[in-house]
Amino acid sequence: MDQRSARSPAAVYGTSHPFRRSLALARREPPAAVNEDLKLFAMSFTAFFVCFYTFLL
Repeated sequence: MDQRSARSPAAVYGTSHPFRRSLALARREPPAAVNEDLKLFAMSFTAFFVCFYTFLL
């Protein structure tokens, strides 16, 4: 088996360099603007068809 076990920091961080082990992993979260853009699109899409439907009545 490899010297680096599954629990070693080298296995977690992918390297055995001490400086890189001391750095925290960067976590990416999805940007909030994407969720807001989807909500805006859905509201606009719905509003357009509601208005269009009321003109037909």
